[in-house]
Amino acid sequence: MKAGRRYLRAFVSGFLVAVPVTVTALDRLAYVARVEGASMQPFFNPEGGSECDVVLLDRWSVRNYQVQRGDIVSVVSPKNPKQKIIKRVIGLEGDFIRTLSYKNRYVRVPDGHFWLEGDHHGHSLDSNSFGPVSVGLLHGRASHIIWPPNRWQRISPSLPPHRGPLETEEEEDG
Repeated sequence: MKAGRRYLRAFVSGFLVAVPVTVTALDRLAYVARVEGASMQPFFNPEGGSECDVVLLDRWSVRNYQVQRGDIVSVVSPKNPKQKIIKRVIGLEGDFIRTLSYKNRYVRVPDGHFWLEGDHHGHSLDSNSFGPVSVGLLHGRASHIIWPPNRWQRISPSLPPHRGPLETEEEEDG
């Protein structure tokens, strides 16, 4: 009977240490999220319907708000702080962007902000609706599709055709 109690006590104390350590590590390093809806089609959820892609969101690599154009990121929604949205980074601070449906046709992305868009224009609530997004709302960078198994892949940064910052004269000369 004493061995059983000792085993139970060791299990409970180990569990009470392991759970907070695991939760903290996952919160700081990475976590898993479902990508629902059509806003990122065809990259995510290409089949539509009921099956959603599941992605690994890397929290560690964005701890200093370092992202690049073409990264797919998770941010706290500027419209609803209880919701997280997944969009592609089209522009970084200082970039000039030709918008698709924003109130201004051209926007200079302010310091400390990104320009985010869904891949499926017209079906995405993104910077074309709410403007530049503060880097402080950044939550993670999508690094891999992990479900369904036939879609397993590493996600590399890429910009859709004809999206991204406008070229400046310095870049053209340079």
